[in-house]
Amino acid sequence: MQLFLEDGSYILTNEGIDCSIPLEASSENPRAWYVDAPIIEPVRTEQWTGSVAEGGSVNFRNIFFNPHGHGTHTECLGHITPEVYSINDVKIEPFVKAQLISITPENRTMPDGTIDSVVTASQIASLLQSSEMEALLIRTLPNDPKKRSTNYSSTNPTYLDVAMVELLDKSGIKHLLVDVPSVDREEDGGALVFHHAFWGVPDNQRFDRTITELIYIDDAAEDGPYLLAIETAPFVNDATPSRPIIYPIHRNAEDQ
Repeated sequence: MQLFLEDGSYILTNEGIDCSIPLEASSENPRAWYVDAPIIEPVRTEQWTGSVAEGGSVNFRNIFFNPHGHGTHTECLGHITPEVYSINDVKIEPFVKAQLISITPENRTMPDGTIDSVVTASQIASLLQSSEMEALLIRTLPNDPKKRSTNYSSTNPTYLDVAMVELLDKSGIKHLLVDVPSVDREEDGGALVFHHAFWGVPDNQRFDRTITELIYIDDAAEDGPYLLAIETAPFVNDATPSRPIIYPIHRNAEDQ
């Protein structure tokens, strides 16, 4: 099906590119923040087992996981506030204009001699194309498929330079999506400077902004403009599992 935009461009709904990593009860499931693998197991009582393979009438399973540590998730400013704010209360449009960019992070030597991998403001400055974009997806290079199964705990993974927030503000970006465990450094003493700056916590709180982490975007998706749908599970929590889908934008009939 074709969906037309105001400028006459359009998307084809069968061309959606899923940018999420599915949750599974496996050691191959991506992990971060020192959590164990997710658990998906049948409910068991003395009278009944929720597994057809084990003689039950239906499959009826409990799922134990952490949205921040077990794969693709979307979060709101409630992640860092003492007040309880839920991602389920954030009004995200069904489709938002987005841009995908690919960046090879820079190495940065820290005071203790550690070499950090950082996506910097100067790297994205020349790549942001339009002030009409409300979402930015950042794909870090090299784009190793192992991102879908890595245990990131204690690896000091790539993060984003807080100086980038000023550019995002000027560009009108409300939704930031990254293929790393966090926009902030793994060990930063709890500062979470990027999270605070992006959401304006505590002095200028932005309830309309979201951060989606641990996405994965296949190399087949070229950098450029897309229409983005962020599908979220209706959890009353600061974060929820999500499924971002990007749709290539066609400018005319010859683009089919």
